[in-house]
Amino acid sequence: MGEAAGDGEREVLKSLVFKESAALDSLKIGGYDFNQGPDLAGLLDSMVSTGFQATNLGEAMEVANQMLNWRLAHDEPAEDCSLEEKDPTFRESVRCKIFLGFTSNLISSGVRETIRFLVQHRMVDLLVTTAGGIEEDLIKCLAPTFKGDFTLAGTYLRSKGWNRIGNLLVPNENYCKFGDWIMPILDQMLKEQTTEKAHWTPSKLIARFGKEIDNESSYLYWAWKNNIPVFCPAITDGSIGDMLYLHSLRSPGLIVDLVQDVRAMDEEAVHASPRKTGIVILGGGVPKHHICNANMLRNGADYAVFINTAQEFDGSDSGARPDEAVSWGKIKGSAKTAKVHCDATIAFPLLVAGTFARKVWKEAQANGAQV
Repeated sequence: MGEAAGDGEREVLKSLVFKESAALDSLKIGGYDFNQGPDLAGLLDSMVSTGFQATNLGEAMEVANQMLNWRLAHDEPAEDCSLEEKDPTFRESVRCKIFLGFTSNLISSGVRETIRFLVQHRMVDLLVTTAGGIEEDLIKCLAPTFKGDFTLAGTYLRSKGWNRIGNLLVPNENYCKFGDWIMPILDQMLKEQTTEKAHWTPSKLIARFGKEIDNESSYLYWAWKNNIPVFCPAITDGSIGDMLYLHSLRSPGLIVDLVQDVRAMDEEAVHASPRKTGIVILGGGVPKHHICNANMLRNGADYAVFINTAQEFDGSDSGARPDEAVSWGKIKGSAKTAKVHCDATIAFPLLVAGTFARKVWKEAQANGAQV
């Protein structure tokens, strides 16, 4: 009798503690099995089922691949579309327009080479960065950046003439070399403004720098070579601003028209139709907002991937998840989106390995070409 009563109590407790489970129709969690060998492709493919931020990264790869694979031919023609837009060959040729934004510290880091790869192979359509994202690319063509440590004392570094960017070190002499390189170019641009009525904007300034650096390690060189615009609305917020200031003291008169670039940037989004737009943004700040705001003028982007460590709890745009941008009309409510809460120096090369780079290599192999 006592045993039966005990069984009954256990059943009552079980019913109280463990509510009957509803059926789950979801992905089973499991990571990569290294008994299969150190296979990068297999590891990347397993991210989405690993959990936590690995799953977010896996979902970001899925969104990026959707951007890359979309063609206008996948959608039904609109009733009022042009004859050209009804042509199957044309529809198959129309791809998603991809906006890539990133902060300057990523060019200071080795992510520069990942971004250069994307620009070199025309995998993105336009870029937005900060002043450091321009000058650090150029400076690295002139002199290297070195590994340091986050804990190095500022007073010690100052005494040595070394500048710290996280755990990276940049000698003062790098900026001296940059000044020696850029000043004659600014002189020539001022001359062309005076004699040829050249109208300079930040993106035209940047394209000129890419041409003049003439170095294949530079993403700006490849942007110039492949006619991919690079926008930098905060062009004066860095060493370039210092150089423009010093140049104005010696040879005043150079004008850089920011308004014309705002128009050019916004029209990249406004006139993207019938293409869809996809945005990939590393970090936050000006590049993130500038890209999202441009896409608001076309009622939102169709795909979005954010990679950063910022949180939304202080109300910053940097930390905002894609859903906040949906409320502004910067990303469509129907858009495919993902945010990876991770240092972009870790997450972005992995994302590129599983998406953009994989596509470049597959196409090259299919065509019997070399990357």
